[in-house]
Amino acid sequence: MIDPVTGEIIDQKELAESLLEQAREQGVSLVGPGGLLAGLTKSVLETALEAEITEHLGHERHGAAEGTNVRNGTRSKTVLTEVGPVQIEVPRDREGTFEPQIVKKRKRRLDGIDEIVLSLSARGLTTGEIAAHFEEVYGAAVSKDTISRITEKVAGEMAEWSNRPLDRVYPVVFIDAIHVKVRDGQVRNKPFYVVLGVTVNGERDILGIWAGDGGEGAKFWLGVLTEIKNRGVEDVCIAVCDGLKGLPDAITAVWERATVQTCIIHLIRNTFRYASRQRWDELAKDLKPVYTAPTEAAARERFGEFESKWGTEYPAIARLWRSAWTEFAPFLDWDVEIRRVVCSTNAIESLNARYRRAVRARGHFPNDAAALKCLYLVTRSLDPTGRGRARWATRWKPALNAFAIAFEGRIN
Repeated sequence: MIDPVTGEIIDQKELAESLLEQAREQGVSLVGPGGLLAGLTKSVLETALEAEITEHLGHERHGAAEGTNVRNGTRSKTVLTEVGPVQIEVPRDREGTFEPQIVKKRKRRLDGIDEIVLSLSARGLTTGEIAAHFEEVYGAAVSKDTISRITEKVAGEMAEWSNRPLDRVYPVVFIDAIHVKVRDGQVRNKPFYVVLGVTVNGERDILGIWAGDGGEGAKFWLGVLTEIKNRGVEDVCIAVCDGLKGLPDAITAVWERATVQTCIIHLIRNTFRYASRQRWDELAKDLKPVYTAPTEAAARERFGEFESKWGTEYPAIARLWRSAWTEFAPFLDWDVEIRRVVCSTNAIESLNARYRRAVRARGHFPNDAAALKCLYLVTRSLDPTGRGRARWATRWKPALNAFAIAFEGRIN
């Protein structure tokens, strides 16, 4: 860091230590109104505003003016920052043509505050809870209307995200449902479908979120998948779904060469519904050899061992797997690396956990649009780029090679 007056290099650590020592000697707190951070924020903002008006007028303070316009004092303004309310002096010019950029006219908060509001909303906090948070943490009064306006600003961003171009090919696409309480005459659970793809670079890509009503058929799914195709998805190698009416036929109608695979994750998840929480870890350990078996014959043998141990205590689990075996068996034909991607529960379950946490905290939503906004804010918070991308697997290259061999000429 360079001192703007002397031109000497300032050690930032020494500067921070010096400021902290001065604050202690003067009895000034680090945070809160009148605290050290508030004072530094005030100095930085006022310095930036002074630089802006100097550039606007073309001369330094007390310097020779190049025209008729000159400085004309300051006006006090309180802005909400990440360290709380800060009162600053905004410079003015005689002709009133100065338009500050860092703290724009009629703006009472910095952009970082909007991001804090959106982040809290993505965690499921209501407008009242966010307002209380600002009062408690920052000592600042932020109205519910202001918070609502901030969250409403993402509507355009959400529309842009929902129509963004997608990759040409996805090795795997998952279609899953999140159930959300929505007031539609009366409060009821409504499914919101999340379509999640794994890119050729091994990244999770949330392709979109659609509201349903629980009675979706082939026409609904054909519309959703056609929309995805129109956004650039020419090919899907494996589409993973779970017993949604009309969906398999819609998948093959849109992508003729796609292989429809029943969702192993749902099958495993449904297994735990029939057992107490204390037995889940042991069940998972005994079930894993079934869906990781090298062949169907080996899987049947492992399932026989599983059934002999758990069948008496949990007959519904044995019945579940036997009835789903026809849809499950094709999974065993895939290379072990492809199986690892198709059956990777971490990425999906962590995403679902974030969605569920947010919607549970809100209780219910007045309409579909409010629920979609909440789900989008969660998606937005997962990735700084706002695309909801993240690594799917740490060992992606072996999986990519397996896909390239199994789907020759389709993975580029």
